[in-house]
Amino acid sequence: MRSGAKVAVIGGVFVLMAGGIGYGAYSMLGDTVGGDGGTRSASESSKVKTGPPSAEEIAETSKGFLDAWAAGDAAAASLLTNNESGSAPVLASYGEDARIGKVKITPGPAIGTKVPYTVKATVSYEGKSKPLAYASELTVVRGLTTGKALVDWAPTIVHPQLTEGATLRTGEASTPTIEAVDHNGKVLTKEKYPSLGPILDTLREKYGESAGGSPGIETWIEPADETQPDVNLLTLAKGKPGKVRTTIDAGAQEAAERAVKKYAEASVVAVKPSTGAIRAVANNPATGFNAAMQGKQAPGSTLKIMTAAMLLEKGLVTANGAAECPKEARYYTRTIHNLKYFSLPDGSTFTQSFARSCNTAFVKLIDDVDDDSALAKEAREVFGIGLDWKTGVVTTDGSVPEEVQGEAAAQYIGQGTVQMNALNMASITATARTGTFRQPVIVPQSLDNRELATATRSLSPSVTQQLTTMMRATAAWGTGAKAMASVGGDKGAKTGSAEVDGQDTSNSWFTGFSNDLAAAAVVQTGGHGGDAAGPVVAEVLRAGG
Repeated sequence: MRSGAKVAVIGGVFVLMAGGIGYGAYSMLGDTVGGDGGTRSASESSKVKTGPPSAEEIAETSKGFLDAWAAGDAAAASLLTNNESGSAPVLASYGEDARIGKVKITPGPAIGTKVPYTVKATVSYEGKSKPLAYASELTVVRGLTTGKALVDWAPTIVHPQLTEGATLRTGEASTPTIEAVDHNGKVLTKEKYPSLGPILDTLREKYGESAGGSPGIETWIEPADETQPDVNLLTLAKGKPGKVRTTIDAGAQEAAERAVKKYAEASVVAVKPSTGAIRAVANNPATGFNAAMQGKQAPGSTLKIMTAAMLLEKGLVTANGAAECPKEARYYTRTIHNLKYFSLPDGSTFTQSFARSCNTAFVKLIDDVDDDSALAKEAREVFGIGLDWKTGVVTTDGSVPEEVQGEAAAQYIGQGTVQMNALNMASITATARTGTFRQPVIVPQSLDNRELATATRSLSPSVTQQLTTMMRATAAWGTGAKAMASVGGDKGAKTGSAEVDGQDTSNSWFTGFSNDLAAAAVVQTGGHGGDAAGPVVAEVLRAGG
């Protein structure tokens, strides 16, 4: 115990003596040694406290834990948690592996059982040192068997980015640093573009050595999953960075970062249809999970782009041909209705149904398709969904499983088992724009000669023209008109909303194109597609790229 705390044995019971640190109040006399396990005497068993910890207990326990941690006494600190065996090695590695010392932890006022605090410390390694500062929080709970007030252990207590099984380390970096630049050579940093943080970490892990750089001295989080990149927290001495050119456009990225911050949970991706180059990726919150490229959820009516392409290819509809749009339609056991049970008059065209996002116009055609797996085939063969995309970073590449009966009907309107993210929908829009799937990339293929995914076939010029005409109508006078009003150029759109896990307010989806840029966004519990996600897409499209 580096703080000078000692363990004495009195009458066969261990007693923690903190010698100058002030932990006498937390001696384990007659109680468990080690968090929430162990045994108690018969006389104590009747005195075990229950219920939430009191304000005094929260203050005392949090202070004892934070003081012990700050003093570098991992053993004493871990005894004040409900998981001694799990917390002790993590707290010990704070000073031993991460070389973090001179720690000052300042708690804020408790909010219920939660105690926020700020950490100011110094990282030192081989004569080099640098300050480290961040904020986190802990929660005090009642021990299940001891009744003691204890810190509810989680790795985020030590650092908000620390995950289960991960380790804080300081030393020579495992890979050289990189200087990532956009397609025009403008430098991209996670400080200016926070959504790019996990992407830049991955690019460094994959391409740092081949880019010709040399490693520096850093403090980083080494994840438990070896396939995930290290997360740099502090640079004590810079190495020589290798330059990695990305497909990102700094202007579009800046617009994307700005747009998603208007909502609590939002993601957006922009793709260049003619090449597949990813021009922007943004998430709010900008955490380690890249929801825009790795998320999975139903995309709602934005998927009607793909369904319409399939119906057009089969010759079951034409853009200007008549299409029924009753207020509801039934397929096997599934009854599907339009928003607020609207209907369109007899003689309305398929373009009108598409632009107004009529669900029933699509569902009524399933019998004519006579193949429940048709949409899944269209996804793979034309739009490249479900293939193994190699963008340069980790992605989830969309999924349209083969379904039957009512579940197949739900898929036609982007519900049921369909799983997409903003990247997938931006790619679907890009494919519709040109008629040909071009696998999205965030670094050029020439960087490592990786094999890109290719679709089996393209849409015919006729189908491509009809599909984009319907998307133009949606942007001009349909459900996407308000959101796209500020976007110039040759433009098209599709709105969507999707309810996941019975949520009260649907997720807002929107996808669109302007000239040679396609973008898609999702805003969690944002409601109708044009209301929340639409303005996000419009802001990115206005930035161009």
